[in-house]
Amino acid sequence: MLQDFKKLKVWEKGHQLTLAIYKLTARFPREELYGLTSQMRRAAASIVSNIAEGCGRGGRADFGRFLQRATGSASELEYQLLLARDLSFLKIEEYQDLERGVVEVKRMLSSLIQRLRSEA
Repeated sequence: MLQDFKKLKVWEKGHQLTLAIYKLTARFPREELYGLTSQMRRAAASIVSNIAEGCGRGGRADFGRFLQRATGSASELEYQLLLARDLSFLKIEEYQDLERGVVEVKRMLSSLIQRLRSEA
């Protein structure tokens, strides 16, 4: 089951999302550095990190578990984006773009998980 995570479209989308999160959170208030800034960066990086780690595991079941963790991190990020918007740390357009990206990554993860289950 070992595969190159960089070849997965969901990893690439997640990586681009993570880069966007890092860039936008750099503008957050300094007092949020160890709060929301850190949480959002960690959640975004966790999505792609779990995909990468799952690709390095031996079997479909392990890969599926890591994809589930990635989905959980994406849901966490989805809420944190909402919080950042409501605290006026993000412009509405920025929020909408990022939220669409998170939803797309979650959809892609779900499809990949379903495909793994159907192939088992």
